[in-house]
Amino acid sequence: MKKYIWIFLIAMLPLIEIRGAVIYAGAHSVPLLPSMIVGIIGNMLPVPLIFYFARKILIWGQDKKYIGKIFSFFLKRGEAGGEKLMKKAGHGLYAALFLFVAIPLPGTGAWTGTLAASILNMDFKKSIAAVISGVVVAGLLIYLATTGLISAWFAVT
Repeated sequence: MKKYIWIFLIAMLPLIEIRGAVIYAGAHSVPLLPSMIVGIIGNMLPVPLIFYFARKILIWGQDKKYIGKIFSFFLKRGEAGGEKLMKKAGHGLYAALFLFVAIPLPGTGAWTGTLAASILNMDFKKSIAAVISGVVVAGLLIYLATTGLISAWFAVT
């Protein structure tokens, strides 16, 4: 039970998220399915809060004395980047969000993807579906990499 609590808590951490939780599970011989379920729940728990409050907090902080510049920077930068992405992705915006979250690299997880969706005022349900799908794929890719199945695949082909 203690290992599952650690998996849950590790998955909640920004930048580490499901990827770190799956590595921890593999290192401690925790079965894949239960560790993925616990990790996904832990990774997705902060997502609604990020989606609903990130943009509001950035807008609120824009005119504050000490934090205004950085809050404005993040909001303007996010909106500018989002406009470019929306022009390129068009109707595939949610697919792009899925791919962004599914890439198992630091900074491309549920936290960042949800923050981007919030800043872009994307649809909540579609964004959450894309993020959850991306989290599952990222977790599976890390699992396959840590067990050596990905390297074995490339050795055979």
